[in-house]
Amino acid sequence: MNGTPPTTHVLLSEYECAVAPTDRFSDTEVIPILLGLFGEVGSVMSTSKKLHREKSAFAGYRRDVEEELGDTLWYVAALCRRLKVNLSDIFAEVLEGNGYTINVAANGDPNNPVAKVMSTTDLAPLDSILLRLGEQSARLLNMDMDPATAKPLLLEFIRVYIEAVQASGVSFAAVLKGNIAKACGRFITPSPDDLPDFDADFPEEEQLPREFEIEITQRADGRSYLRWRGVFIGDPLSDNIGDPDGYRFHDVFHFANAAVLHWSPTFRALIKHKRKSKKDVDEAQDSGRAIVIDEGLSAYIFSHAKSLDFFEGQKGVSFDLLKAVQNFVRGYEVEQCPLHLWENAILQGYDVFRQMRENEGGVVVGNRKERTLRYKPPEGKAV
Repeated sequence: MNGTPPTTHVLLSEYECAVAPTDRFSDTEVIPILLGLFGEVGSVMSTSKKLHREKSAFAGYRRDVEEELGDTLWYVAALCRRLKVNLSDIFAEVLEGNGYTINVAANGDPNNPVAKVMSTTDLAPLDSILLRLGEQSARLLNMDMDPATAKPLLLEFIRVYIEAVQASGVSFAAVLKGNIAKACGRFITPSPDDLPDFDADFPEEEQLPREFEIEITQRADGRSYLRWRGVFIGDPLSDNIGDPDGYRFHDVFHFANAAVLHWSPTFRALIKHKRKSKKDVDEAQDSGRAIVIDEGLSAYIFSHAKSLDFFEGQKGVSFDLLKAVQNFVRGYEVEQCPLHLWENAILQGYDVFRQMRENEGGVVVGNRKERTLRYKPPEGKAV
């Protein structure tokens, strides 16, 4: 076996540093932190309930419980910052107490060759542990911010939390890594150099265009038509609903995905730029099922946006919607895009859509290098 084994551990101090910039609450805001913590514990309990109800049919149990335990720890870390204590110190103090089996293990990190492996002895069933975790989170709701009285409550919560992680059968390292990726992907603006470009290694005729202008016109029959480089592409579209809502212009969202995310199987199909030089990429990422995902995602977000005046005046997208989007595209290359980038694509797309709907047509201008999409009025018409 060649090379160094991959590192599987995550230092709690590293976790603290990584997620601290994602805390957008002020230092004096404690109630939202406590309510968030209480809510996330409830989500862990809800996940366990689903496992009871659906049993083996609940295929996403491990992924869901990892996410909820990670979100719970995020709020604990936020609370620790407001109490001026380190999360890693709280864990260390808990683990110095009784009730833990300690083993010495060879570590995968060559700079830290030896590690302690600790586990709870006499572990109770998960359900009873989660009930205790709920009780502890309720006690935190009523605490004051005097570290002398708050710290014992926090220590007991962490003690039960450790038991919950072990009883859930998930990897604590996976919990931390997943939460870092989720929180940073949502709240930290990514460096352009760190963002994926899914077709940079393919010939130009198989790439999404780096810059594009697509004219969308609405004719007397109420249908929309697309024209790229002087050629009509795709089929004329109507709203396909009794109460017209502008969905005939929904291709704007595919163009936003192409410009901002560098991804849109639908756009590739429209302009015949599928990556056929690599059969596995063509079949898995550019063909029928991927196109259905792209179209389905467009319809799903639209149904949400419709009740919010198509994001008019909004500067953000709800975390719940972004998490749903993330689940929607799981298994496809675009899942590499952070949630912050998805939010950007959605808001830019709907900004252009609203103008397109108001003016019954116009020109979509996309720039993949800048990851931007903007609206240009049709020739001879000012907005």
